[in-house]
Amino acid sequence: MSNLALKRKIRREKIKRRIHKKIQGTAERPRLVVFRSLKSIYAQLVDDSSHRTLAAVSSLSKADSPKTKKAGGKIDSAKGVGQAIGEAAKKLGVSEVVFDRNGYLYHGRVKALAEGAREAGLKF
Repeated sequence: MSNLALKRKIRREKIKRRIHKKIQGTAERPRLVVFRSLKSIYAQLVDDSSHRTLAAVSSLSKADSPKTKKAGGKIDSAKGVGQAIGEAAKKLGVSEVVFDRNGYLYHGRVKALAEGAREAGLKF
């Protein structure tokens, strides 16, 4: 790993720790966690009080393939993942979540995922 990549990783970990101090998910209002890799994007609903993952969707999911596949590119795929996690939350009876951007800046794919989740009816 290059020096620049290591610095970026350390910076994101610091931001991530700072965010986790302030927000926590409960059963009524779980934490919507976003993880972004170079090719895919993942979203999870996490209940921190019982240490459980309630639902998880990714752009690699086969169950929601029409929405989450990369038909229009990574941003459209991220929006589809947001809509899919919103529908999964509705099935669980969850309407409000705490958004955890996981140290990423709120633009591009992270923002598209959040907008997709809002379109599906989730409130942040």
